[in-house]
Amino acid sequence: MGNKNKTISFRVNEDAFETLQDIAEERDISLSAVFRDYVDMLVAHDGQVAVVPEHEVDESEAGDEEWPPKVTVPKSFVREHERLELEADHLRDQLDEYKQYVTKLREQVEEDPGEDVIHLDELDGGDGEEDDDETPYVN
Repeated sequence: MGNKNKTISFRVNEDAFETLQDIAEERDISLSAVFRDYVDMLVAHDGQVAVVPEHEVDESEAGDEEWPPKVTVPKSFVREHERLELEADHLRDQLDEYKQYVTKLREQVEEDPGEDVIHLDELDGGDGEEDDDETPYVN
């Protein structure tokens, strides 16, 4: 079935919220990403994660790694990601246009209850009765 994302919602006090926003701004990520990172770490370590202030972290444990870790991403990946975002925006715009067009057509149909139905028998020029002797399609 694949992984479906679920939403978790909870309340925090205003001071904690502002602090979390500051953390997100420092790391240049969204507030949701802060929580996703923490949840991913918590799940990966089977709930055995301790939150420790940076000044209390033993330097021997941290090594030379900086936190948060930084990853170099190839420019081609970034360009492809930007291209896909633009394409997604374009497709969303097209979808909105099509929805507007369908809505417009539906409104026209509802406004004009006239006889716009054309029966195929009428197009043949017949009176609706077919001769059984005639076979219109011969192989």
